[in-house]
Amino acid sequence: MQMTDVQQNQNIYTVSRLNNEVRYLLEDTFPVIWIEGEISNFTAPHSGHWYFSLKDSSAQVRCAMFRGNQRHLPFSPKDGMDVLMKARVSLYPNRGEYQLIAEHMEERGEGKLRHAYELLKKKLEAAGLFDVTHKKPLPPFPKQIGVITSPTGAAVRDILIVLKRRYPCVPVIIYPTLVQGNMAAPAIVNAIQTANHRAECDVLIVARGGGSLEDLWPFNEEIVAHAIYESQIPIVSGVGHEVDFTIADFVADKRAATPSAAAEIVTPDTADLLQLLSRHQQQIIRQMQNKLTTSKQYIAWTQKHLQQQHPKRRLTEKMQRLDFCELMLVQLQNQLFNHLIKKLQNNEAKLHKVTPIHSIDKLQDKIKFYQQQLITITSAQYNRKQTMLANAAAKLDALSPLATLQRGYAIATTKDLHVIRYATQIKPHDELLVRVAQGRIHCRAIKIEE
Repeated sequence: MQMTDVQQNQNIYTVSRLNNEVRYLLEDTFPVIWIEGEISNFTAPHSGHWYFSLKDSSAQVRCAMFRGNQRHLPFSPKDGMDVLMKARVSLYPNRGEYQLIAEHMEERGEGKLRHAYELLKKKLEAAGLFDVTHKKPLPPFPKQIGVITSPTGAAVRDILIVLKRRYPCVPVIIYPTLVQGNMAAPAIVNAIQTANHRAECDVLIVARGGGSLEDLWPFNEEIVAHAIYESQIPIVSGVGHEVDFTIADFVADKRAATPSAAAEIVTPDTADLLQLLSRHQQQIIRQMQNKLTTSKQYIAWTQKHLQQQHPKRRLTEKMQRLDFCELMLVQLQNQLFNHLIKKLQNNEAKLHKVTPIHSIDKLQDKIKFYQQQLITITSAQYNRKQTMLANAAAKLDALSPLATLQRGYAIATTKDLHVIRYATQIKPHDELLVRVAQGRIHCRAIKIEE
């Protein structure tokens, strides 16, 4: 076995050195490139970076898009999405795999259209074009129906067949327009505006048959949405198949799954109308019969009530009532009179028991007795007092100075009627009053002797 002379060959690479130099070589050799392909194996870990593979029919390459480059991305990548990507060619040293570092990404084909569809849908919804309050009611029985579609497509034939079957009496006006291609959207707008300007229909159907998203794209244009929103005539959209939804469906006053369904929505079914009319006829007949029966019952009740309320009958009832009241009044009067008589008799018996005549007789006897006693006592008392008075008068007469005066004596008093007992009580020339048996003598003292 031959040994390599390491000392002779000093340029030995490590794996890390090799991978780093290859990475520098790739990054310096390849400028920023644009690449397209289909996303597969897409992962988004908690770090916020995206890792995926970009493939075509025969090859694939690992890709990474770091969080800082995602801020302005208008969509969320997912498996199966065709994209156009701006990227740098690089190598991941830890695995020795070359990869693309994505700096920008945009959708390709139907994916791009789908993204544009979502953006416009959000924009128009925020502007209020989808509000239910703006949607106009459809006429229950339209007088004339307008159809905005291609005059040569299958949709117009389906619509006319349904209208003829369900509501053959209504006239139909077709406003021909393109429904596919770059010029279709302005043509649809022109047809809607023409129908509104002519004002000959009271409902419009905007329709076309099924197709891809690209085929249906004119009905996702903003100008078509505004034309439907500004229409004064109610619009029913019937674009594509049941699974297809366009911007026109959300703005229209009513969305139908297919053009045929749109024709059914705007028209009542003749058979259904005949059945409805028959049901209404039966209902009216029943209501009239019920009303007639009710009226007859009311008339019979009214007649019976009128007989019951007849003045003669009421007068008879009042007379009977009066007789009854009179009888009751007499009975009550007799009862009251008997009650009062009985009560009076009871009161007389009670009064007789408590009458004061006997007491008065007894008291009068006592009064006479007391009067006799009073007269006797008063006479005795009077005689006794009279005797005492005579004795006192005799004693008084015996002691009275008047009796002394009758015997010739006199009583001398001072001017102020003080009796003079002693000569020293007066002074010469004092005035004296001398009382005698018959009168008084006024005199003056001339001389006083003890």
